[in-house]
Amino acid sequence: MNPRHVRPVVLPAIAAAAALVLAACSAAAPGASDAGVSDAGGATPASGSFPVTLDNCGFETTVEAPPERVVTIKSSTTEMLLALGLGEKIVGSAFLDGPVPDSLASVPAVEQPFADEAPGSEATLELEPDLVYAGWESNLTAETAGDRETLAGLGVATYVSPAACKEDGYMPDPLTFDTVFAEIEEVGSLFDADDAAAALVEEQRAALAAIEPDDRGLTALWWSSGEDTPYVGAGIGAPQMIMDAAGLTNVSADVHDTWTSLGWENVVEADPDVIVLVDAAWNPADAKIESLESNAATREMTAVREGRYVVVPFPATEAGVRNVDAVASVVEQLADLDL
Repeated sequence: MNPRHVRPVVLPAIAAAAALVLAACSAAAPGASDAGVSDAGGATPASGSFPVTLDNCGFETTVEAPPERVVTIKSSTTEMLLALGLGEKIVGSAFLDGPVPDSLASVPAVEQPFADEAPGSEATLELEPDLVYAGWESNLTAETAGDRETLAGLGVATYVSPAACKEDGYMPDPLTFDTVFAEIEEVGSLFDADDAAAALVEEQRAALAAIEPDDRGLTALWWSSGEDTPYVGAGIGAPQMIMDAAGLTNVSADVHDTWTSLGWENVVEADPDVIVLVDAAWNPADAKIESLESNAATREMTAVREGRYVVVPFPATEAGVRNVDAVASVVEQLADLDL
C-alpha cells in the first residue's frame, strides 16, 4: 500500500443504516441459476452469467446481478469504471488521489467526492450501494467503509483491487501488466461489460507494445512520499512494473515488497541516475525537488545536480488503467533529459 495518511471520516454505526441498505439491496436479482466462479488469477465466467462469485483477496464475493449503485474508494477504482464506460453506476467516490485525466469522461459523483479520505460506513451506506469497489484492503474495515462480512450481511458486495491483496497466495509477486489487465477483465465480468473490458485490454496491450523502453541502462529511485525517511518503490509493486517497462533499473529492486522505507544515507549511496517523483496534492513533486536541492547531502547526488527528475501523478502509480500511460510518460520524459 502506498501510505497516504488514512484517517476515517466517521467511525460508523453500521446498524444505523442497515434497514436502509437492506431495503435497497435485498431484492432477488434476475440471472442464471448457477453461480459463475472466478479465481484470483483472473479467469472469468461467461458473459451474462449471474450470479458471479469471485475469490477476491481470500474473501468470497458474490454479485447477484450487474451492480447499479457503486461506491468507489481510491482513484484507481474510480478510473477503472470510467474507462469501462460505467461511470453512471458510481453513486459516490471517495479518497481520490488527484483529478481525473481529460481522456476519461467524468460524472458528478466523481467531481464531488463524498469523502476526501477513507470514508466511514455510515456515510458509505447512506448512498445505498450494492457494491463497494476499494483500492486497498484497508478501505474495508470496521473503522472505514465497513468490514466485508458485515457489508455482505447487509446485501452489499465488496471488491478490492487484486493488486492490493496482501495475503500469501493473493499478493501479486511481482505485479505485472497481466495482473492489471486481468483486473480489467474481472471487473468487466462483474458488470456484464466483458466486451468493453476486452476492448480496453486490447487497446492497452497495443499501447504498451508500442512503447520503446529507454536503453541506456539508467538507474532510478522512485520517491513516493515521506520526508524524514523517504517511502520508495520496491521490487514487486507498481513502481517496479512501470520502471521495468520504461527501461529503468530500480535501486531498491532487491527489497521484496511493493513500497519500502529507505534511509537518506542509502539513497545518497545509491546515487541514482534519475529520480522518479510522485506528484500528489499532499506531497507535490515541486516540494520534493526543493527538499532534495536544499539538503547538503542530497543536493550532491548526480540526479539532483543535473536536474534529472521524472514526474508521475499519484493516481498513475497504483495498479490500474493509467499504468501504461505512466510508462509512456516516463519514457518521454527520460528522452528529454540531458544525459
